[in-house]
Amino acid sequence: MNKEFNVEILSFLKISEIENSWVADDYKALLSMIDMGEDELGGMSESELKEMCLMSLNDLEAHESAKLLLTHIFKNEITAGKIDQISHQMLEKNLWEVHADPAYHMSLFNAYELLRKAYNGTFTEPTGVKFTIKISADEKQSFDIFDGSLHAVIVRLLANGLQESAILNRLFEEKINGENFPEAKSILWILKELSTTDNERQYEITSSYLWFGELEDVTRFDADAHPDRKEEDQEKK
Repeated sequence: MNKEFNVEILSFLKISEIENSWVADDYKALLSMIDMGEDELGGMSESELKEMCLMSLNDLEAHESAKLLLTHIFKNEITAGKIDQISHQMLEKNLWEVHADPAYHMSLFNAYELLRKAYNGTFTEPTGVKFTIKISADEKQSFDIFDGSLHAVIVRLLANGLQESAILNRLFEEKINGENFPEAKSILWILKELSTTDNERQYEITSSYLWFGELEDVTRFDADAHPDRKEEDQEKK
């Protein structure tokens, strides 16, 4: 059974990078892949490592730099052949939006961010969103559905604030209305609980502009949602 809520958009920002998506260890790993020894990096601050990394990437062909970043990001998740293919596609497509598997979108977003800085352009500027929401309910028990499938419930709630023709609603209509929505965790790149009371919860969400850009012009809406069906419930069917 669906539970009723009210959702309020408290703040909304467009972003082209995610804070701390790249840290000193990442820069060191990338530089070592470009054959820069640890002795050359010792004592360098994070900002110095970043600058050195950007300059080193810029010395390579664009698709070679993309391949380097993808190899570091995905490690053994993707084959070398697939990484080579994606590295060329990054120059032509917005892969943080159009890659078939949304599980890769956030990582690709981060790759575009660093590559764009390295080349002062060339790669498309990635577009993301960071917004805060307040979810209210008349009954405390309504929030029980958050416990087992938080990401799925929140995506279902947010879908209520979008037009029926919105990309999220068109691509995931069956999952939004259905019993399981595993892709929800990939759609909400970062989900941070800010506060909770008996009748209200606040969250900060980082995601793709593709999914939630339309919420920029929305302030409040009524919404309903249901949790994913538990495995034991499915077995009883």
